[in-house]
Amino acid sequence: MDLRARYDLATAGLDAPFAAVDMDAFHANAADLTRRAGGKPIRVASKSVRCRPLLERVLALDGFAGIMAFTLPEALWLAGHRLSDDILVAYPTADRAALAALAADEHAAATVTLMVDSADHLDLIEECAGGREIRVCIDIDAGYRPLGGRVRIGARRSPLHTPEQVAALAEQIAKRPGLRLVGLMAYESQIAGVGDRPPGRPGRARAIRAMQARSRLELARRRAAIVRAVRRIAELEFVNGGGTGSVEKTAAERAVTEVAAGSGLYQPHLFDHYSNFTGRPAALFALPVVRRPGPKVVTCLGGGYLASGPGDTMRLPRPYLPAGLSYDGEEGAGEVQTPLLGDAADLLGLGDRVWFRHTKAGELCERFDALHLIEGDQVTGTVPTYRGEGHAFL
Repeated sequence: MDLRARYDLATAGLDAPFAAVDMDAFHANAADLTRRAGGKPIRVASKSVRCRPLLERVLALDGFAGIMAFTLPEALWLAGHRLSDDILVAYPTADRAALAALAADEHAAATVTLMVDSADHLDLIEECAGGREIRVCIDIDAGYRPLGGRVRIGARRSPLHTPEQVAALAEQIAKRPGLRLVGLMAYESQIAGVGDRPPGRPGRARAIRAMQARSRLELARRRAAIVRAVRRIAELEFVNGGGTGSVEKTAAERAVTEVAAGSGLYQPHLFDHYSNFTGRPAALFALPVVRRPGPKVVTCLGGGYLASGPGDTMRLPRPYLPAGLSYDGEEGAGEVQTPLLGDAADLLGLGDRVWFRHTKAGELCERFDALHLIEGDQVTGTVPTYRGEGHAFL
């Protein structure tokens, strides 16, 4: 039985639109991430999953430990459900109410670690903490700055780039009795988040691989120097790095104690173009065919689930099954309807499903209340997303 037939059979009793996770693919992806990590623990990036029951399943697997949350309110919610006793908030917060709630909750304060990259962050945390000791982690700029810094490649995150800059903030933290420095993090987006095998662009692929090789070497040396400098000031519990696209490369660094990953569990289509791994599409959504405007054209209900990032066609969900369908260039993925073109359209009737893959991982869960879990040719469970539990953290 091919994939489309299996998915259609498993979900025959459901009315589309709906979202689903192929659990066979999900577990295969988890096993491959563990293999790539080479024995170092993987901290699960919750923004890429956004489903508490699936986070619980991942954390129960060998090789996974801890959560990388995306907001402090989310971290407090997960801590309240005792999902993990090690939750790192990946981005700094300016949420005073959440900071006060963290300080008022003994369990959460012992469980949640906040991200900082400036003295302003330290001041705000202390102002809201009311004397409670708060765990913090320093975010390091992992960007690549060739040509003497005249060029910058990588996400614009922390202003702390050199060992001296990071050590200076570590010293400030050490002088504040209400703060405890427990970790360092550096996310090399130019490696972990950029596929080195863009389809049909061999010249660009060579340029990306060359950039990534140089960036990886520069960052490994700089990260090691930063860790040495900070360990003279504080006892670190962890040094976190990487993402789905760079798991084995980041894990190979001696200074790194753990890696982060999440998107690779669902394998959205943004992660199809890497030479170092091949994931299996696991997270999908199905739209129903609701009309046939003409030959080789069908129209689906809904579908405008665009991903964040630069405004280009890569942000569009990708028609997956049946193969051979494409968007109308004038309409794309629509708010309430999505026309699809191609020979395969003539094989589809009213009520038939078209299966799509989202560009990014967890963002799909902001559109659906539940995920239907497919194993073999059956739906073996239905679990709520964050949205299904009444939460929208961003």
